[in-house]
Amino acid sequence: MATPTSDGTYTFDNGAPDAVPQMRALESFLDPITMRRLARPVLRLGSTCWEVGAGGGSMARRIARAVGGDGSVLATDIDPTHLVADGNLRVRRHDVRADPPPGDAFDLIHARLVLLHLPERRRVLRTLAAALTPGGWLVVEEFDCTMPVRVLTAPSDDAAKLFAQVMDTMMGVLQDHGADLGWAQDVHTEMTLAGLADVDTVTHSQSWAGGSSGTSLYETNSRQLEPDLLAAGLSPQQLTAFRRLVRDPAFAVMSYHFVSTRGRLDATPHTP
Repeated sequence: MATPTSDGTYTFDNGAPDAVPQMRALESFLDPITMRRLARPVLRLGSTCWEVGAGGGSMARRIARAVGGDGSVLATDIDPTHLVADGNLRVRRHDVRADPPPGDAFDLIHARLVLLHLPERRRVLRTLAAALTPGGWLVVEEFDCTMPVRVLTAPSDDAAKLFAQVMDTMMGVLQDHGADLGWAQDVHTEMTLAGLADVDTVTHSQSWAGGSSGTSLYETNSRQLEPDLLAAGLSPQQLTAFRRLVRDPAFAVMSYHFVSTRGRLDATPHTP
């Protein structure tokens, strides 16, 4: 998805050359996890759904199939270049920071890897919670990037140190662009403060081998952020070695921690 930063530029631009491989890597890793989180009672036939920051549209398409012909899905993004309307799936350009919710109340609102990039993340979460129908669910999923990514195996100690150095620099660049690397840890509390009920959180991580779709995410991110990484002191030779490393079958690393939090707008009116 296109992720606007505090200065109005894009950290990860949908129109960039590496946007498609980035989205495909994320979809391969995350879509099965997300679909488990959206299983009944969260996602049901006939539901009206909003996919926020829909990116390449894979989750919007999955949700559209799950809700059936009587349901509907609205996929929005600040740059909907890669989104295609089809059947019960509609597409709309929308800036969740500035535009009002794009329609009536929703039975499900899903936002994945969106809010952590937005300085207005807490206000946006409250806006999303307020756009739910009674009994509707908000599902917010983010990477927790506060812990150093753990190298499991590497061709050499120097290779492991290079990976850590590039990743540390990359996290610094994201912070400079306004990302909150620990936001995933705050979502549960923020949903509770927004008045949602049945809030629960699960965290997923797994090993990624060199050359896998998972480690390809590190490579594409390094290409997308290359000017900032060079400005932060990394050399072109270090970035080349980093990209070669994440393709090496002798390399393995733990993924980012993926944190999925969901909460429900209570359908029962409270008696004063």
